[in-house]
Amino acid sequence: MIDPHAAAPIYRAGPENAAYALVLLHGRGGSAGDMLGLGREIAPPDFATLAPQAASSTWYPYRFMEPVERNQPWLDSALDLVRSILDGLDEAGIPLERVALGGFSQGACLALEYAARTPGRYAALLAFSGGLIGPEGMALVRAGSLEGTPVLMGCSDSDPHIPVGRVMDTARAMEEMGGRVDARVYPGMGHTVNGDELRAARKMLTGAIEETE
Repeated sequence: MIDPHAAAPIYRAGPENAAYALVLLHGRGGSAGDMLGLGREIAPPDFATLAPQAASSTWYPYRFMEPVERNQPWLDSALDLVRSILDGLDEAGIPLERVALGGFSQGACLALEYAARTPGRYAALLAFSGGLIGPEGMALVRAGSLEGTPVLMGCSDSDPHIPVGRVMDTARAMEEMGGRVDARVYPGMGHTVNGDELRAARKMLTGAIEETE
């Protein structure tokens, strides 16, 4: 498959004429429906939530810390899908600074990777249990600036899928790229999202509205 996510359906919830958008990417084996549920937990009323559904419920086939080329062409296809969603929002009158991008697990990794490769001023970046994509020893800081984008990163210190060291290395990289990073490590949490993260995410999204008004 050259472009496995080309025909990915995109689901939406929230106000029709929203001034802001929250794009959420599901984890491996998850669904767009899961992300719409997450959006209901964290999105202020001014936000519409968009959630694409990955082909075979996975954005790329192997672990996120495998060599990047091993996850091709799935990874590039997923990144292209995110780009097309953001381009569509811009055409609809919701520019990047009014768009929050995030996800859980594999989706969090994809969201961070897209933002690092396509830096700019986002309303927020929300990474629930994720880190930048690539093997150990790879340079994580990319060219360009996040221009003060608020970044929330939360993860367990014992996540079986996401090494906490990569989470913290990613947090430092996003700071070096100009992000305002709030990184939270939770002892023994496992691979999930907790209430503290949900409250922090909603507060960050509410703050994004206040900054642009």
